[in-house]
Amino acid sequence: MVESGAQEFIPPEADTIDELRAAAAGCRGCELYRDASQTVFGRGDEHARVVLVGEQPGDVEDQKGLPFVGPAGRLLRRAVDDAGLDPGQLYLTNAVKHFRFELRGTRRIHQTPDRVHITACRPWLVAEFARLRPEVVVVLGATAAKALLGPTFRVTRQRGELLPWPAAAQHPEDFARVPVDRTGAVADAPDTRLLATIHPSAVLRADNQDVAYEGLVADLTVAAGALR
Repeated sequence: MVESGAQEFIPPEADTIDELRAAAAGCRGCELYRDASQTVFGRGDEHARVVLVGEQPGDVEDQKGLPFVGPAGRLLRRAVDDAGLDPGQLYLTNAVKHFRFELRGTRRIHQTPDRVHITACRPWLVAEFARLRPEVVVVLGATAAKALLGPTFRVTRQRGELLPWPAAAQHPEDFARVPVDRTGAVADAPDTRLLATIHPSAVLRADNQDVAYEGLVADLTVAAGALR
C-alpha cells in the first residue's frame, strides 16, 4: 500500500538542501520506508553545474545513507572522469529516496520502483530542483526519466540528445519558478538543458560491458560539452 505522498513531509520554510535532507529522514510518503534502513537523499554542492538523477538507492546506498556509493556508483565515477566532468561540480540524487527490494534468504534483491513510488517521492525531486541551479541535468535510466519527463519518454529513443529544461518536463510549471530568498520571493528558473542516458547499473548487467560503458561515456561527454 502506498501512503499519501511526500508533500506533507516537506517543510515550507526549508531553504537549503541540508534542511530538505533533514526533513526527508522522517518521510513516510510511501510504504518503502518501512523496510528500508533510511532515507537516501541527494548529495553534492547546491551550486553544482550538473545534476545527475538516478533511480533509487541500492543495497550499499541504503546501508550508508549516500547515493551512488555501490558498484554502479563506482562505475559512474569512472565514466564521469572519462567524460571530462568535474566530480566537484556534480549533485547526485535519485527519483525515489528509499531502497525497494525483496528478501531472498538473507539477500536483499533490487526491485524497480512502481509508478506510485515515483509519484509519491516526486515532491522531493521538485523541492531539490527548486534549490539547485544546474547548467545541465542528466537523467540516468528509465525511472529517472519517467519521474521528470513522464511515462511515455523512452531513453532508448532519445539518449544522448540535449533537450530544453524545464520545457521538456512532463509538468514544466513544477520547475519553472525558484525561490530567491527567505521572504518567499520567486523568480523564473534559468533555462538549461537535459540529457537522458542509461543507468550505470545497466552497464554492469550488459552482455558487452565495454560497449555499454563507451555509450555511457559518450553521452556524458555530450553533457560535459554543453557546459558554458
